[in-house]
Amino acid sequence: MRLTMKERKKAVAIVAPRYQKARKKEKGSILNEFIELTGYGRRYASYILRSHGKKIRINAKEVLVGDGRKRKPSKRSRMYDDAVLDVLKKVWYIMDCICGKRLAPVPQEVIGRLQRYREIRVDPEVRKKLGKISAATIDRLLAKERRRRSRADRIQSRERS
Repeated sequence: MRLTMKERKKAVAIVAPRYQKARKKEKGSILNEFIELTGYGRRYASYILRSHGKKIRINAKEVLVGDGRKRKPSKRSRMYDDAVLDVLKKVWYIMDCICGKRLAPVPQEVIGRLQRYREIRVDPEVRKKLGKISAATIDRLLAKERRRRSRADRIQSRERS
């Protein structure tokens, strides 16, 4: 029978101080017991036991004591913002909602024509980004709109029936 997550955390809290104070020869046997108890892999178990209760000094007054497994996910800034998405949606609808692979080489040409006939206004920076965008990124950005459209199409087909 496996331990629940709460039980594993309690086991880590109990075993980790003993593991951190032990000598190298003793650590092996403690680690073996801990692996049998929790079912963790050897490297992961040793990492958890080493980093449990680790103190991180922020400044002279503040010290954080954390769980070694919890990390703050890194936030990357979005390369393609809402302005790019709006223009991409317009081009996508004009091109009759084609897939990203077919749409990827087209935006520059379509935007140029739309600007020539004053149908759309696009910043040079947005146009440059649309020139670099890949097919997979187009599909990822338009996924929400594609789901919304397919849902609307299904509702429309039900109303006809």
